[in-house]
Amino acid sequence: VQLQASGGGSVQAGGSLRLSCSGSGFDFDDYAIGWFRQVPGKDREGVACISSENPTIVWYGDSVKERFAASRDNAENTMYLQMNSLKPEDTAVYYCSLCTLGGEFYTARDSDSWDQGTQVTVSS
Repeated sequence: VQLQASGGGSVQAGGSLRLSCSGSGFDFDDYAIGWFRQVPGKDREGVACISSENPTIVWYGDSVKERFAASRDNAENTMYLQMNSLKPEDTAVYYCSLCTLGGEFYTARDSDSWDQGTQVTVSS
């Protein structure tokens, strides 16, 4: 299982970014895919997880509801995270991951590591 995050960058508060997550090495459309984020020294925070069976079903973390929107294109093995109304507290490294609709994030095997993530920086 390989997941590759991209699309991060630096924006001012109130701006937007769209992250992409490309999957390979597994049946992408059989799995819920999502994002979590992490700031050094802080706990991992779940952002979103989109259903494999019904892409209209998405779990969102409380801090991003109404601002972020997840979608997926199974034909392209890609999942997207549209981030609007960004705030400085959204600054983090964003990681793409397998997930559950209860907001849990996991790797395919215990020995697997997360992808390298993509940095999002929001300035005030």
